[in-house]
Amino acid sequence: MASFEVIGGNKLKGDIYPQGAKNEALQILCAVLLTPEPVTISNVPDIRDVNKLIELLRDLGVAVEQTAPDTYVFRADNINLDYLETAQFVEQGRAIRGSVMIVGPMLARFGQAKMPKPGGDKIGRRRLDTHFLAFEKLGARFEYDSPESFFNVTTDGLKGAYMLLDEASVTGTANIVMAAVLAEGITTIYNAACEPYVQQLCRMLNRMGAKITGVGSNLLTIEGVEKLHGTEHSMLPDMIEIGSFIGLAGMTGSEITIKNCKIPELGLIPETFQRLGIKMEFRGDDIYIPEQDHYEVDTYIDGSILNVSDHTWPGLTPDLLSVALVVATQAKGTVLIHQKMFESRLFFVDKLIDMGAQIILCDPHRATIIGQNNQVPLRGIRMTSPDIRAGVALLIAALSAEGRSIIDNVEQIDRGYQNIDGRLNAIGAQIRRI
Repeated sequence: MASFEVIGGNKLKGDIYPQGAKNEALQILCAVLLTPEPVTISNVPDIRDVNKLIELLRDLGVAVEQTAPDTYVFRADNINLDYLETAQFVEQGRAIRGSVMIVGPMLARFGQAKMPKPGGDKIGRRRLDTHFLAFEKLGARFEYDSPESFFNVTTDGLKGAYMLLDEASVTGTANIVMAAVLAEGITTIYNAACEPYVQQLCRMLNRMGAKITGVGSNLLTIEGVEKLHGTEHSMLPDMIEIGSFIGLAGMTGSEITIKNCKIPELGLIPETFQRLGIKMEFRGDDIYIPEQDHYEVDTYIDGSILNVSDHTWPGLTPDLLSVALVVATQAKGTVLIHQKMFESRLFFVDKLIDMGAQIILCDPHRATIIGQNNQVPLRGIRMTSPDIRAGVALLIAALSAEGRSIIDNVEQIDRGYQNIDGRLNAIGAQIRRI
């Protein structure tokens, strides 16, 4: 198990480039299974979850050629369906949450798919009903082996259907879209997720020959086609990483320019951190955060306490609430953080309290943060990263704290952030991997 030794209290300065979007990559990589023709994907992040999915695809029979550090060519013209029966596939599928998105493409193209219950962050219940109920509406037969936590889906041919999703699941919408593009007839998905990741997937599939309309809305219409062909695709920059860097700059009082952000695709992320008091300027497609020693939380018009909560797109992504919470600990003012989607995601606040933060955990979903206006800096401690997003939030806290911190289990951070220690050290951080 690796750890980070962090010496806090340093101000950072310089340019930093966000990696390709992790959540987009997990969808796009699964979509290569929909065609036997080559698919070239660039701006692929070099992170553990993405690399594990590429390894799974390779073992499944996809030919993978890396043509540049961030560019791969995939060709799924020799898929080995027998691999789905192996213990190695079960181990790989359980290792990452994104593995569930091979089900839609496999079902559409080969008429069958198997999947162990996927892994991922321990942030609370993350049900898969939306995926499999939709597959049934498309004409698939679904079996779940409860003792083995194993899904088995088969079909004699998918047929388009109307469906109203019970939740606007991002991975669920992606999985259903990938199944529907090769189904016979028209599929209508209402209450579809419309995150930029899903929009990117739909645009890529349309370039491959799919017929998807309504992209960017919560009502998608898909006219099935007989086959798809190859294409080229480039990932968006990772919006979660961009938000993390904004929070890092504000909390450490650093002057940082985040390059090539695709600002129109960020939704409410910049505005949320501006309401927490962090100043920023948009310079073309870059975000410049000036050095500021203090930042003050906004209030509502009537003076009531700011409530930062997660919503489906275009609301704030839940992946940034952990960072927003940490940033609030050193702001001037009080903030209520309301994590609506996952009941275990706020449980990392005990480490922040040990560092000296003033936080009241109201219940599994809500925490009140009394900002200390940088009058009482956090202090370095030893702590463990429980999941990707809490892990980077703790890293931000450690970089702002006085003294030395140790963060254990940083493999969790590596799952979502590419060479985070090296990139931050290049602009003045003191992080040592031990």
